[in-house]
Amino acid sequence: MSELTLFLIRIAYLAILWIFVLSAVSVIRSDVFGSRVPEPARAAVGGNGKQRKQPKPRSRKGIPTHVLVVEGSNAGERADLVDAPILIGRGADAAIRLDDDYVSTRHARIAASGDQWFVEDLGSTNGTYIGTVRLSQPTTLTLGTQVRIGKTILELRK
Repeated sequence: MSELTLFLIRIAYLAILWIFVLSAVSVIRSDVFGSRVPEPARAAVGGNGKQRKQPKPRSRKGIPTHVLVVEGSNAGERADLVDAPILIGRGADAAIRLDDDYVSTRHARIAASGDQWFVEDLGSTNGTYIGTVRLSQPTTLTLGTQVRIGKTILELRK
């Protein structure tokens, strides 16, 4: 092989190596510091950094009132849906903090839209599942629907 060919192969190898290193740093950065908060979510935060009051869902029969950790290291932990939206993850700002290596800092969110509840994956590394289906968009939740985040299973309850 000519010297030029070897030189170009070395440069290509070095470029591929740097791309790998930078992507690894990006994944670590997003896991440690969390992902960017989209503009609609920023609009819900007032100028002083506190959440604005949102209308609380009315409690009726058949409507879930809380999220309960059914299985996992945090079994028994719960969050009332009156405080919706509920952030789930390892971060200090999470309503349900999960001590699980497979959970991102800001992993998922449970929120209401009218009388329906939705779970949304927030771009986590390992995903959020309902049964064996990985969520790619906000998905409707009903009473008793099990949501798996890492090794933890959560459920909507009355």
